[in-house]
This record gives sequence, C-alpha cells and structure tokens, in this order.
Amino acid sequence: MKEKRRKTWRKKLLLVSVILLATASIWCGYNLYLIQRTIDEAAPRKADVGIVLGAAVWGDRPSPGLSERLEYALWLYNQGYVKVLLVSGGLGEGKKVTEAQAMRTYLLEKGVPADAILIEDKARSTYENLLFSQQVMEKAHLKNALIISHDYHLARAKKMADSLQLPAAVAGVQSHVLYSPYHKMREVLALTVWELEQIWS
Repeated sequence: MKEKRRKTWRKKLLLVSVILLATASIWCGYNLYLIQRTIDEAAPRKADVGIVLGAAVWGDRPSPGLSERLEYALWLYNQGYVKVLLVSGGLGEGKKVTEAQAMRTYLLEKGVPADAILIEDKARSTYENLLFSQQVMEKAHLKNALIISHDYHLARAKKMADSLQLPAAVAGVQSHVLYSPYHKMREVLALTVWELEQIWS
C-alpha cells in the first residue's frame, strides 16, 4: 500500500514538474518573441528628446557597449530626429564618475553643444532611468521622447515607459561588442521579473 502511494505521488510530482517546465518554456518563448518583435518594429522617429540609457563605465569613460549607444544617439541627433539628448545613469559600484557624466563628456568631445545635453545622474536601474528622466523632461517642458539603447533592451524599456505614461518611441542599436544571445536571455529574465512585479503590485 505504501509503495502504491509513493508511485502515485511520484506521478503527481512528475506531472506538476512537466506542467511547470512547459509553462516556463511558453513564457520564455513569448518574451523572446516580444523582444524580437520590438526590435523589428523599432525605428528612428522625431521626438523632443532622446533618452540615452546608461550602461557600464570603464574608469571615467563609456565602455564599448555604452559607446555604441552613444554613437547611435549622436547619429540620431545629427540626423535631426532629436534636438536634445538626455543622458541617464547614476554612479556604479566602485566608480568615481557617473554613467551620465561619462556620456556627457563623450558627446561634448564629439561636438554636441552643452546646451543640447541634459543630464540625469541618479538612476541605478532601467526603471529609474525612465522615471528620473521623465522628471527632467517635465522641468524642461519636453513632451515626448525617443528611448535609445541596445535593441535587446527595448521591449523592457518600452513597457516601463508605458507604465509611467511617458510618451515614448524606442530606437535600438545592434551590438558588435556584446554577445547578443546572452543579453537576450538576460532580458527574458529581467522582463519576467518586471511583469511579475506588476502582477503582484
């Protein structure tokens, strides 16, 4: 009798495990689809301001990955899509220069006038990037934004902007220095955490 009960519980446990695995696979597959769909649909659009989302700083200089975002932002600025660039990013652990300060210096060296660069240097996450940038926009009377980041990052950034009721489109650069499959899978996890937080809250 005990052996029969054990077999029954094993079957139930196996069934639950299969269901959970299938659910997780479907969820991950959907988020990968969402990330790719956002990449496919993203395109430069005219906006009051381009928000450049921060990334790693090496010393006091933008990392190669962050430099890619800045070069794309610079191209959008020079093409007239945006007249102002808002660089957003706080102080990383063990760093002496904020991401925003490093980005501002980079853009100044590339010829962007100081009065065309706004700065937000407190954010420690993508959500804070957008929340604090929205506050800067309100003070500067800027109504809509073009969010600039790597392409794999756009889906989560757009969801967060929508949650803040921040009128924004997204434009992404494909990385040549970062391993995209790894970062896409990280985004699947980050997007899942964000969506679950929204459900629970």
